[in-house]
Order: sequence, then structure tokens, then C-alpha cells
Amino acid sequence: MTIELSILAAHVPSICHEDQVPDFQQNMVDAMKQVEKDIANIKPDAVVLVSCHWPSTFAHYVDCYPVHKGLLTAIEAPELIKDVPYHYPGDEELGLQLVKAGVDAGITVKEVQDKYFVWDYGTVVPLRYLVPNEDIPVINLSVTLAANLEETYQWGKVIAKVLHESNKRVIFISSGALSHHLVRGRHNMPTIAEHSLDKEFVNLLMNKDYQAAYQMLPQYANMAKVESGGRHLAMLLGIINQEWTPIYLADGQSSGSWNALIAFKRTNTSLTCEYF
Repeated sequence: MTIELSILAAHVPSICHEDQVPDFQQNMVDAMKQVEKDIANIKPDAVVLVSCHWPSTFAHYVDCYPVHKGLLTAIEAPELIKDVPYHYPGDEELGLQLVKAGVDAGITVKEVQDKYFVWDYGTVVPLRYLVPNEDIPVINLSVTLAANLEETYQWGKVIAKVLHESNKRVIFISSGALSHHLVRGRHNMPTIAEHSLDKEFVNLLMNKDYQAAYQMLPQYANMAKVESGGRHLAMLLGIINQEWTPIYLADGQSSGSWNALIAFKRTNTSLTCEYF
């Protein structure tokens, strides 16, 4: 079938527990909870999620294990994210198809098959709002430090091809921030210079000038310290094309970073989403 919806999602640790969300981040939580209703209406067969907090060194990893169950304490912020349970089904068959397609394309892609593998908070936090019932199979992906933006972009295109040719309805989630020059104090905004680059990049996305956004990404990632070097954005730009319409839903700061929630809906689908 196809990818029904693509999402750029936030995962800031202070939104992990809804009762602890700061006022200036509440709009992101509210928007994700609304998108959850749209995802439920879609009834997807799988979610494919790339997380900036699963940094692999050399290979692109695909978690193909059929069950994802564990307790997460985030090593970066254990006082905020401690003993958080998760229990989602996986999709081994589709995961292995992604691995094979990546290898066939000459990309270094490897499977993960490990019942003790622990998810990161970039995976867990957005799923707590987007798939709170834990009833949709999830395949999570790493961002790969040895891979440049071009390789990650091409890997995104390979992923898109596999998902479009599968017999499943899929949601793609890119979990990560825009500018990410961190400072102490979660209320802090990016600098004016960094935020101006955020605005220009988002403006290109909202005008569907995805090729220009991709061309901007290397310098933007370097100058604004974009999370994961912009790899999650490169993969997202490999997934979407001119058939996708962006919807800007929410945004907010976190310790000097800027986080946006943007959904991308295919314009040639009959899907009607509540938020859109």
C-alpha cells in the first residue's frame, strides 16, 4: 500500500510525563494527542520511526525484533525519564525487507534481533502520545554517525520505496529537533541567528520546496547545530516528495533547541484527518 502520514515529532525529555509538561511545551503535547486520533483513524499496520537518540557508529540499524518490551531510564536525563515502561509489537517481516533493500542499494544496513535491546527516549517519548495504546507494530531506526546527509537521504528514499511497495499502511516518524545548541535551562530559546535558520528551513518545508530544504540542510545543520547533524531531517526529506502537503501543528523551545511538530499528508489520498 503506502505511507499514509509522515511526522516530524518532538521528544524533549520534559514532555515524557504529561503532568510535568512546562506551559511553553504544552502545545506540542496537545498537538501530538490530536495527531494520535488521526493515526487511530488511519489504522496503520506499522510505524517506522527514526530517533536521534539511537546514534549508531557505522551501520544503519533496523530493529526487527517481533516484540519491544522494557523499562527505560534515559542516561541523558534519568531524573526526568526513569523506569518508563513500554510494550509494543514489532514487525520482523517488514523490518527485514528494509534491511535487504538497504543492502541491495549498497548501504551498510544491519538488523537488530535482541529481546534485551532497550529503546531510547527519542523513540519512547513521542510514541507515548502518538500511539499510547501500544497496539501498532513499530520498527525503529538509528541515525548513523559515519553516514553523511546524502547517504542518509538515499537511505530514506530506499525506505520510502519499500514502504510504498508493501501491502501495509505505514506511518513514518522522524523524532528530533531543529536547531540544537543546548544550554542549561529548558525555557531558553535558540539564539536569534540559529532561530532565523530554523524559520528559513521551515519556510521551505511549508512551501513544499523540499529540494531547496535538502540543499540548505548541510549548512543549516552545521551553523544551527541541528540535532544528529540533521540526519533525521535528511531521512524525512528522502521519504516525502511533492505529493506531500505539510501541516504545521506546534512548536516550542527546550534548553536552547527548537522543536517543531509538522505532519505531511499525501495529497493524492482520500484520507480525511481530524487535525488537517
